[in-house]
Amino acid sequence: MTAAQWLLLVAWAGLTLYVLFAGADFGGGFWDLLAGGDVKGMPQRRLIEHSIGPVWEANHVWLIFVIVMFWTGFPAVFASVASTMYIPLTLVAFGIIARGAAFAFRKASTELWQQRLFGAAFALSSVLTPFFLGTVAGGVASGRVPLGIARGDLVASWLNPTSVLAGLLAVGTTAYLAAAYLTADARRQGQDDLAEAFRRRALVTGAVTGAVALGGIAVLWADAPRLFAGLTGRALPIVVVSALAGLVSLVLLVQRRYVAVRATAALAVAAVVWGWAVAQYPYLLLPDATVAKTAADPAVLRATLAVLAVGTLLLVPSLLWLFSLFQREHAVAAHDQADGPAPSGHPAA
Repeated sequence: MTAAQWLLLVAWAGLTLYVLFAGADFGGGFWDLLAGGDVKGMPQRRLIEHSIGPVWEANHVWLIFVIVMFWTGFPAVFASVASTMYIPLTLVAFGIIARGAAFAFRKASTELWQQRLFGAAFALSSVLTPFFLGTVAGGVASGRVPLGIARGDLVASWLNPTSVLAGLLAVGTTAYLAAAYLTADARRQGQDDLAEAFRRRALVTGAVTGAVALGGIAVLWADAPRLFAGLTGRALPIVVVSALAGLVSLVLLVQRRYVAVRATAALAVAAVVWGWAVAQYPYLLLPDATVAKTAADPAVLRATLAVLAVGTLLLVPSLLWLFSLFQREHAVAAHDQADGPAPSGHPAA
């Protein structure tokens, strides 16, 4: 493999991790929006806040990583996408900023009206941000971003049937991942009622998202024939893996196997991301912008890969330690809750 291929492989792995981790966080905001009133929805919102609180900022590391990889390794592709898709990308940036600020301000607010205001901003931005990210992916995948500065249509490039389909699938996928992940978090904390509630939501959301994906086949056939040919051609085995993993996930949810469903749900979503990559390879931008044609100078690619190797030695163990501490905190909290409060005058162990 060439240095350009290795860099693309690593960048796509980073994109997959962003979809899985940040996607679940966005989905948490989706369920925050539908949790109900102040009293009814409070237990669900507390679970969502507790689940994403320690890691939501860390998850955006992957987005920054992907941006830097494409900016450095494939600058012409980065410039083409950023200039043609600047409207949805600007909305994405506003959504990420508004979501993070609202999430922090709601936790610090004491007035009910402030909590409602920031909660609404957090929830709405959690839905709109993945939608607009999906429209960008749909525009690129359907060949509406030609190579060159702002050479694509500034509106039709992201407001088209394939982009809308991708946006809806992005929202559905994030909601499904969040519901599937929250079932295990709720059970770990001893909140079986919430685990049941999110289990039902995961089943419904998974079925609806799967139906949208099946219906989208006709959309791709009519609106993105090259993508359709790739998905039904050499990427077909990956598409089949995604479908099978999705079905297995629904079965595991029915059986209440909440830990196992995390793996199968993640596999189903990751297979979609890699199915798109295989279907479009070796083109980064249709119709003729290949990996080799758009890659940076080999010296730049080699230097980037070397720096990436060093950075990985620092980043990956840190993230693994963060998630390990987070899960351990869940386990301790559930154990303390099960033990009940300590007797008066004696601290809890």
